[in-house]
Amino acid sequence: MIIVMQKGATPAQISAVVARVEGMGRQVHLSRGEERTIIGVVGDDRTFDRDQFERMDGVEHTVPILKPYKLASREFHPSDSVVDVGGVSIGGQAVVVMAGPCAVESREQLMETAWAAKEAGALILRGGAFKPRTSPYSFQGMGEQGLQLLAEARAETGLLVVTEVMSPSQVSLVATYADILQIGARNMQNYALLHAVGESHKPVLLKRGMMSTMEEWLMSAEYVLSHGNNRVMLCERGIRTFETYTRNTFDINAIAMLKQLTHLPVIADPSHGTGLWELVGPVARGAVAAGADGLILEIHPRPEEAVSDGRQSLKPKRFAELMSEVRLIAEAVGALPGDRRAA
Repeated sequence: MIIVMQKGATPAQISAVVARVEGMGRQVHLSRGEERTIIGVVGDDRTFDRDQFERMDGVEHTVPILKPYKLASREFHPSDSVVDVGGVSIGGQAVVVMAGPCAVESREQLMETAWAAKEAGALILRGGAFKPRTSPYSFQGMGEQGLQLLAEARAETGLLVVTEVMSPSQVSLVATYADILQIGARNMQNYALLHAVGESHKPVLLKRGMMSTMEEWLMSAEYVLSHGNNRVMLCERGIRTFETYTRNTFDINAIAMLKQLTHLPVIADPSHGTGLWELVGPVARGAVAAGADGLILEIHPRPEEAVSDGRQSLKPKRFAELMSEVRLIAEAVGALPGDRRAA
């Protein structure tokens, strides 16, 4: 439920409403606008008597929120959220590109890739230091050494860093080095991890689970938001279907649908969505046309030598070409390239 206070409601009136909500065992999310204050009731409000609040001094009206994901819904927050990460704004009318290797393999590999990403116009460097793999015998990442290399690349290039965190015990360590904490598809419903990144108040990139519905995905975002961490971005990376010609089935419907359901920024990952570098470009262009706020792409100077996901990685030259194409599409659909947020 949302409680809309009257224009000119006094601090005492607002405090009285907040106290009553909290006295009923619910959390409060306070949003102070230029003219009105909105009080969001966080939790199950089905037993609430709306009339009792509408009779309180300073209350204009109440609005029920029908979606199970309260804080993530457009009912609660009608305008697009913009997530600020170190001066880069994600969401609104710009397309931000994150790019880099699937895994940090060496300093040479990472620096070469980071500079290629920056020169082509990416603003954020992606790279895995901890890698969840299907096989326990596959490369699992360089761990903290990989995080240190990512931080070094940030210092040299000015790119921000997004990397995956896999367990609650890793959150503090990864947050020391990264600007954005990524929750991978396999961990989308790792609720202990969602609580931990929510409490960290670091920006979070939440990937969709391999077989998760959009509602399940948004409910996972709700876990992070419930801790007052509003810097959450959703990442569509394809879902598992009966189709075998591509690694996953990239759900471009989800991008357009999410823009209606939620105010959170939506990032597209056509690299994992297709698993084939030659399909990354067409799907990336389609995602931007559908309204994606950003792209996360895998690039590697020598994909044939990559320890993981080389088949879906773009070489730097092709990545630069794709960036030019993305700019044109962003302009055509009304995005605003041209400042630090732009592709």
